[in-house]
Amino acid sequence: MIWFVPAAAFVFLASGLALAYVIGGSAMLAFVAQEKTRYLAIMPQKVFSQISVFSLLAMPLFILAGEVMNRGGVTKALIDLSMALVGRLRGGLGHVNIMTSVFFAGISGSAVADAAALSNTLVPAMRERGYSAAYAGAITAASSIIGPIVPPSIILIFYGALMQTSVAALFVAGILPGLVLAMALFIINGWYAWREDHPRVAKGEAPPIGPAIWKALPAMSLPIIIVGGIVFGWMTPTEAAAVAVVSATAVAWFYEGLNRADFWQALSRTAVLTGSIFMILCAVAAFGHLAALERIPQALAALVERMGLGPVGYLLVMNVLFIIAGMVLDVTVALALLVPLLAPVALANGADPVHLGIVICFNLSIGLVSPPLGGCLLIVSTVTGVRYWDLARKIIPFVLAEIVVLGLLVAVPEISLALPRMMGLWH
Repeated sequence: MIWFVPAAAFVFLASGLALAYVIGGSAMLAFVAQEKTRYLAIMPQKVFSQISVFSLLAMPLFILAGEVMNRGGVTKALIDLSMALVGRLRGGLGHVNIMTSVFFAGISGSAVADAAALSNTLVPAMRERGYSAAYAGAITAASSIIGPIVPPSIILIFYGALMQTSVAALFVAGILPGLVLAMALFIINGWYAWREDHPRVAKGEAPPIGPAIWKALPAMSLPIIIVGGIVFGWMTPTEAAAVAVVSATAVAWFYEGLNRADFWQALSRTAVLTGSIFMILCAVAAFGHLAALERIPQALAALVERMGLGPVGYLLVMNVLFIIAGMVLDVTVALALLVPLLAPVALANGADPVHLGIVICFNLSIGLVSPPLGGCLLIVSTVTGVRYWDLARKIIPFVLAEIVVLGLLVAVPEISLALPRMMGLWH
């Protein structure tokens, strides 16, 4: 009768219910159908234990810091800095797009926020200089997933809370994979620039490097404060998140881009996002309780042993499952549903928790730019007016490059683990 859960979920999804209600409602019906309602008495404790995790306090604060920075006039300063650094290369505005996403990633921690911000600014600029609308949108979406990989990443905090893994180690572990991803995107953009003869930025259009760095310095101070404070032991991730909010507000005031209405919108948006995430966590607690009663993790472990997959084989199968899930589910939902079921088996087979977290979060982020849903593709299509399937076709080379980087991260764990070990944050 356990298969009643996905059947009920399909019916609820078809009715248009929010995912939190789909997960929680189908789990409740499964308890009733299997005559396990007596176990519901402990459900409040299960729900509160799921959300009563200290590291989760950092999540709403980092969301608020990102919202304040996105509304605070930071975009232009970061674009000018990127223009000064890489704008004169062939396909310059494409490189600027990727470089700006790298800078934005250290501020917002959200792929969707980065995609929305840059779609409003860089996509029109690229179209004016001869880039196709589909290409400008595709590179914006593809580079936006750098955001969830490098600190401060919302989904890394989420994974750390689910698996009781050091958020500080996860933050530092994401730095090198994020830079490797950026390099892969630079290569693909350079290939497109050569093939389609994309223009360089004219000499007079690129600002001088010195003034551009000086103007962007306040914005760039935020990731330095966050990562530096955590690495040197001055702050926990939660304390760093609180400092980030204060710093973000000060930086927004410096750029004179944040008024009272903008700040209120940032607070409202943070409340909505945080509430939706915690609703998902509560619903997943019900599902996890049911899975524990049905001994699903143990059944998976036994299946892996019977199939003789081994650590590498299981990791490959798990990555395929996560890529498929990322194409159709929200990242936080996929994390909350699949990580408690699949990750413990990988850890039992010898996987490192930090390395596994980076691989899973990177994997699910690729789903944000992959059809049929692709959250970032939808955002870019909505903001720019480019047809969704035109974007989907144009982004294929970028997605293939991201899958190659994912394979590299799976094959070479040291890319993720070298920095945390060097800084004493992981064994």
